Amino acid sequence: MSTTNIQLQPRVIIFTAPSGAGKTAISHGVMARLPNLAFSVSATTRLKRENEIDGKDYYFLSVDEFKKKKDNGEFLESEEVYPGIFYGTLKSEIERMAKEGKVIVFDVDVKGAASLKRYFGDSALAVSIHVPIEQLEERLIKRGTETPETLATRLSKAQKEMEFEDDADVVIPNIDLNTAIADAYKVIFDFLQTSN
Repeated sequence: MSTTNIQLQPRVIIFTAPSGAGKTAISHGVMARLPNLAFSVSATTRLKRENEIDGKDYYFLSVDEFKKKKDNGEFLESEEVYPGIFYGTLKSEIERMAKEGKVIVFDVDVKGAASLKRYFGDSALAVSIHVPIEQLEERLIKRGTETPETLATRLSKAQKEMEFEDDADVVIPNIDLNTAIADAYKVIFDFLQTSN
C-alpha cells in the first residue's frame, strides 16, 4: 500500500460485509447514537443509484478520473471490486475528518477493510456484518437493482468475502436490523472507551 502524509492518527471504525448485508444501515444507525462518528465518503466509478447524492453517499467519478487520482497517489486504499468498478478512500477525506477530531467510519469491501486495518492498526476496530447467503439473495432481489447476471456475480463474491470474516475484530449477525445496530453500538462504544 502506498505511503501517505496523514499527520494525525484518528481512531476508526471499519464496517465490512458483502453487498446487501446491511453494513450501511448499521453504520448509520450507530452514528445516529454516537455524534463524534463521521462517515468517510468513498469514491467509486459505479453508476449513481436513485436517491444517492454525490459527495454524501459517494464521490462518483469516471474511470479516467479515478485512475488519475490513483496515479497521483490521492487514495489511501483502492480496489477494483467488480470488473471495471473501482472504489477507494481519498486521503483528503481522512485528513479533513482527522483535523476535526472525528472518529472515522468506513463502509468498505473486505480487501479495503484489510488495507485500512493494516494502516490504522490498533486505532481501528474492524466490524464484519454477517447475513446467511439465502437472506442476502432475498435482500438483493428486493432492492430491484440487480439483473440475473449481476445478482449471480454479487452472490459469488459474497460467498468468497464471508471466508474473511475471521479476520475482523468482531462479527455481528444481521438477522434483525435493530438488534444488529444495538450490538454494533455496544461493541463500538466499548472500543472507544478503552482506546481513549
